[in-house]
Amino acid sequence: MLTPGTWQKSSFSGGGQGDACVEVFNRRTHISVRDSKAPARATLTFPARAFAAFVEALKGRPSAD
Repeated sequence: MLTPGTWQKSSFSGGGQGDACVEVFNRRTHISVRDSKAPARATLTFPARAFAAFVEALKGRPSAD
């Protein structure tokens, strides 16, 4: 579960080529997503329920590696 009020990076980030990663921010009713390499740039914001459904749909899928 995401901690409200803090930017969090995926536990899958840090390794691999390019070190591509996103961070998420729990705003209780909405989740914001940003590029960890460019945190001052734009964010995407989704309703919390839609983001939770998106994450659930990704679970169990093979990684892109």
